[in-house]
Amino acid sequence: MRPVRSSAILALSLSVATVGLTACGGSDGGSSASTYAAGKTFTMALSADPGALDPQGSASSPLFQVSKFAYDSLVSVNAKGQVTSGLASKWSVNGKTVTFDIAPKVTCADGAAFTAQTAADNISYVEDPKNKSPFLGVFVPAGATAKASGSTLTVTLASASPFVLDSFANLPMVCDSGLKDRASLKAGTAGTGPYTLKEAVPGDHYTYAIRTGYTWGPAGATTATTGMPATIQVKVVPNETTAANQLLSGALNAAAIHGPDATRLEAAKLDHDDAQAIVGEQWYNHDKAHATSDPAVRQALTQALDLAQLQKVITSDRGGPATQLAVVAPAACTGSSVEGNVLGSDVAAAGAALDAAGWVKGADGMRAKAGKPLSLSFLYDSSLGSGGSAASELAVDAWKKLGVAVKAKQLDETGMVNAMFGTGDWDLAWEPLNLNTPEQGVPFFSGPAVTDGGNNMSGITNADYSASVQKSMGKVGADSCPDWLAAEAALFKANDVVLFANSLLPFFSKGAEMDVLGSIVPTSIRMLG
Repeated sequence: MRPVRSSAILALSLSVATVGLTACGGSDGGSSASTYAAGKTFTMALSADPGALDPQGSASSPLFQVSKFAYDSLVSVNAKGQVTSGLASKWSVNGKTVTFDIAPKVTCADGAAFTAQTAADNISYVEDPKNKSPFLGVFVPAGATAKASGSTLTVTLASASPFVLDSFANLPMVCDSGLKDRASLKAGTAGTGPYTLKEAVPGDHYTYAIRTGYTWGPAGATTATTGMPATIQVKVVPNETTAANQLLSGALNAAAIHGPDATRLEAAKLDHDDAQAIVGEQWYNHDKAHATSDPAVRQALTQALDLAQLQKVITSDRGGPATQLAVVAPAACTGSSVEGNVLGSDVAAAGAALDAAGWVKGADGMRAKAGKPLSLSFLYDSSLGSGGSAASELAVDAWKKLGVAVKAKQLDETGMVNAMFGTGDWDLAWEPLNLNTPEQGVPFFSGPAVTDGGNNMSGITNADYSASVQKSMGKVGADSCPDWLAAEAALFKANDVVLFANSLLPFFSKGAEMDVLGSIVPTSIRMLG
């Protein structure tokens, strides 16, 4: 679930899916406008249904992707990390004051004007805790206020934000009609984007039609460009093998394939580009009603695992060790907060930690405390593919040998988001959260828990993390990175969350070119003749 140019990758991938890359050309390389075809349909696959389509209502990467077709953000960020125009033609940051000049003649799909006041109303909506937008504190800094004067939007921050423009570049802006009737956004769209929703068949497909007269895309992109598809069809294809087969047959133009099927597509010489993303991320439920709230239990569950082995399996041997929490390109910080801070495998130490905490083995080899078995629920995202399923079996077996009964359940990303942000009925979870700035992760690792209206889905409380975050907030851009890496290290040292695998995620295409920065950039799509 990827806030991501995420995720998520929340974009929560909360999303893996949401990777950052540029995909164009490949074996079809060297294309020019003369090879582009007009009036065609671009068909892409999503591994999970986006659910309700309100673009500010969920952090899942499927929703983040489809929102890009119908909604714009105030600014954009290109592959080099440079801020470019979006709905705003000019912008500035001066300490805690951020201003945006809304471009003239921007219109919504219903013909209404998009104004600075509309933008201010969007920010106010996300800022209101009662609306429970997962973007509060992620893409809109908590405590920010917004006011409009003519075509100028002024946002006043509660404190300086090192990467505030990167955050606003991810916030989809809703038009007045949608702000007045949020229910209409569940199965419809009300945006300024290059496409409008024409048909929604949940669980199957979503169809978007191109808008004429659109000229305010990223860096001034327009829908009048030769080769842009007249129609976008988004198909829900949960099975990667099925998606791969449809790519090979030409039934799909694009899909992210993470597992073994990627090797088959590479052998068929399909175009693809790879992007760095977190794949292995283990969350613990810190709520006091769960055994994983006990630091000793978290330590033991971490030390029982061979994380190097899990990394190879979950990535189908296509990845490498995890490095830091925000790796989606263009990543704001570089370095490693993982090395030397995540516990290595030590089964003896894991058992000793549980013994000391009162979780002792019975005659059947399984552990209990005061008559209560150490029995845990484990959720993992189906978008991790066959590698995720195989790795989860290894983890469950390792925990069983430790004397911990763990019941694993695979859910699609929408189901993962519902469990982790809704029911809270989980102890362990594998759900990659992919970010491009560490600041975007703060609400997920600190602050109010989900039960109190926040985004801190596992209920983490870590004073060292919060202290380093505060140091980071007083600095600008890359100057804040050492403090961010220190903050992340504090999470890993406490076993609050575990990172164990990065991977190069391939995004395959056939019959089309496109740029992918966390999600497909709609105005970059070109259909090949």
